[in-house]
Amino acid sequence: MAKMPQEPEAFAERVAYLLRTMQPDYSIELTGPRELIVNGRRLDLENLYRLVNHDPDRGQEIIEHYLDQLFSGEASTLNTVGFDAVRHRVMPRIQPETIFEHLSREQVAHVPFVNGTVVVFVIDMPQMTVSVTTEQMVRWRVCGEEMEEVARENLQNMSREIELQVVTSKENGRAIIIAEQDGYDAARLLLTNLYGKLAPRLGGDFYVATPARDMFVALSIRPEPFVRRLSGRVLEDYRRLPYPITSEFFLVTRDGVAGTRQETAETDSQNEAA
Repeated sequence: MAKMPQEPEAFAERVAYLLRTMQPDYSIELTGPRELIVNGRRLDLENLYRLVNHDPDRGQEIIEHYLDQLFSGEASTLNTVGFDAVRHRVMPRIQPETIFEHLSREQVAHVPFVNGTVVVFVIDMPQMTVSVTTEQMVRWRVCGEEMEEVARENLQNMSREIELQVVTSKENGRAIIIAEQDGYDAARLLLTNLYGKLAPRLGGDFYVATPARDMFVALSIRPEPFVRRLSGRVLEDYRRLPYPITSEFFLVTRDGVAGTRQETAETDSQNEAA
């Protein structure tokens, strides 16, 4: 199977070709090096590009699976179901605020978080996840607070048996890694019992790094050389991995989660600690 081109515009052209093959009735227009307009809606290819670069030998397979999930009939049927039918499938995900550069803030169901991020909600189906829209929330008569409560409860139920990998560094720092690879590793920063579960092993308050959707590393806040070294690795992962979130650490205390990123006064007032 031929590898996908590395040059962004050639990559986008190949994705457009594959989508036309799969959906010949769609209107598909190449409008930039990493974006298509599909039936009048913008399709950002940045994450797909990173996914393929992460496993280039399976490039075409990854693209076809991605497009099949994105445009399958299963996704469209969710627009008509009631909240009770999907309540147990609603899950939270942490995303960077930059998603609103190519998505409408008014249409995406979300609540503000810290470090320049938001918590969005998805419906977890057997073969795909579908984002919850504000239109669905209005139709379901569910507010953001209730949606977040349901999503966190479902995440808690899913995470009862997670495995913790504990590592001690050469500098005598300690890290705990969660690597379930189920699409919700970074989201486990939102677990209500996180501090009680990890603080005894990390000496009290601790940092959490979530450079990408499938990465969660909790680490002790000392010694400084250890934290600096981990910070460099987190930045590298943030730049190379699919579904990037942030290169900044989150500070987890008994009172909740705080950001470490320097924010403007206006942003600070909006993104209170969870």
